[in-house]
Amino acid sequence: MRILLIVLLMTLITPLVQARTLLNQTLTLDTGHGVLQGSLILPKSVQPVPVALLIAGSGPTDRDGNNPAGRNDSLKRLAQGLAKQGVASLRYDKRGVGASLSAAPLERDLSVDAYVRDVLAWSARLREDPRLGKLILIGHSEGALIASLAAPQSDAAALISIAGSGRPIGDVLREQLQGRLPPALLATSHFLIDELEAGRSHADIPEPLQVLFRPSVQPYLISLFAQDPAAAIAAVEVPTLIVQGTHDIQVGARDAQALKRAKPDAELALIESMNHVLRIVPATGHQQLASYDAPQLPIADALLQGITRFLERNGILPVSSPSATGR
Repeated sequence: MRILLIVLLMTLITPLVQARTLLNQTLTLDTGHGVLQGSLILPKSVQPVPVALLIAGSGPTDRDGNNPAGRNDSLKRLAQGLAKQGVASLRYDKRGVGASLSAAPLERDLSVDAYVRDVLAWSARLREDPRLGKLILIGHSEGALIASLAAPQSDAAALISIAGSGRPIGDVLREQLQGRLPPALLATSHFLIDELEAGRSHADIPEPLQVLFRPSVQPYLISLFAQDPAAAIAAVEVPTLIVQGTHDIQVGARDAQALKRAKPDAELALIESMNHVLRIVPATGHQQLASYDAPQLPIADALLQGITRFLERNGILPVSSPSATGR
């Protein structure tokens, strides 16, 4: 009897152990204009597993969700959490960032279209891998816009937008600058945003505004300001999950609601107390800001649960997956 019980226990435990045994692999993608570097996390399985392509946010944000302002490992933590649910993931350094610097050594060569092409190229690479099943695009912050733009051509089975703006970025920038600049610089900023939205660049930028509007970044801003995130997500035809933290100091719930209005059949998940770097923290104060440079903090469990349930409801992740045993 004792031997029988042991055998039964081993039968139950073995699938869990296998699902949580992970392979970590470096992947490269030759864009024709340089090589992109990525990290694949793959749960061991005898069957193909769904795979999420993680797309980082704006500026010099790398594959792990980090930038020169701080290390939080938000996307690395998300990838690890997805793997425990039986979902593989590929996260990558965008062209011009980290190990992918050679793909765009000059800032003026960056564009939204180039980022979208990179997502499509990674998507094709992942679809060719026999170890991988259905593709999920997961974009964070500005990456949510890139994911939405790429989704219709990517053959993805689902789209997940996390902390994505629901308004044109020019409108967001105007709002963020309000009350933070002296009147003269604020007026100049609004003028420059108007000009960039019209596709016109300017070489003479006041020194205090160089960080935002330096000539080398203007081609990218022109391509970015031309996009409407709401229109982009409205064109997506696959199941879509819109995720927003209620303590996000960079993107608000109204942005998520605007995306939901643009795509009424999308699911909307508001994660209580989650901030922009996917941590549960107070809405204001030291803990909020400190979380941007605290990789040891766990990401919001409700985020992983919400993604898992979404994938299960849409037949991308079987209900009998490891996630079902962890709740």
